[in-house]
Amino acid sequence: MSTADTWARLWGDVTSRQPVPEARFVLLTGAVAALLVLAPGTWPRVRLAVTVVHEAGHALVAVLVGRRLQGIRLHSDTSGVTLSRGRPRGPGMVAMLAAGYLAPALLGLGAALALAAGRSLALLWGLVVLSALMLLWVRNLYGALALVVLGAGVGVVSWAGGPTAQAVAAYLIAWLLLLASPRPLLELLGAGAARRRGSDPDQLARLTRLPVVVWVLVLLAANLAGLVVGVSTLAPELL
Repeated sequence: MSTADTWARLWGDVTSRQPVPEARFVLLTGAVAALLVLAPGTWPRVRLAVTVVHEAGHALVAVLVGRRLQGIRLHSDTSGVTLSRGRPRGPGMVAMLAAGYLAPALLGLGAALALAAGRSLALLWGLVVLSALMLLWVRNLYGALALVVLGAGVGVVSWAGGPTAQAVAAYLIAWLLLLASPRPLLELLGAGAARRRGSDPDQLARLTRLPVVVWVLVLLAANLAGLVVGVSTLAPELL
């Protein structure tokens, strides 16, 4: 296949519409995603993917508010950090810190809207592009390998998978983002003050003088709202 043919196929994938599956298929993928989020054996892998989106949210908002992005690091314990330079206080810093925990739910909601419009391939290729862009800013080997594996996996399904495999991947990703986004905040809410020290809500508390718990609850409420809207978009039968 020539380069022109490759780009033509990619453009066709991104701009085409795919049939929206029947409700039973959507609910089944949602149930599988819920198991992956709740099961102790699979949660760390899901959380790593959530961390990728979390750090992407920090990085994107850092650039949007005029900060200088320095790099992203992803760690094997599913934590991550995004480094940027700029004013240490102010609305821009607050927005950047809050963006991390909001990003998975927002991306999940966007994914749900795309799937409802029959744009599953556009969603998958968009995630491949996101992985490639983040790879440019990752500053550690583990983070680079994680992004290559995630991006390549989605890319292979998007390019070589059949319509069923592509639909399964797209709906699983959307459900995972929506269902997994509240869990890190719930874990943080249940953690002691020592474990919350240095977290995004802890930094937000120091910037705004609102208690850490208030910030955790605000971010959790936003994630739960995104989950409700996302579920009503993917599976209105449930609501």
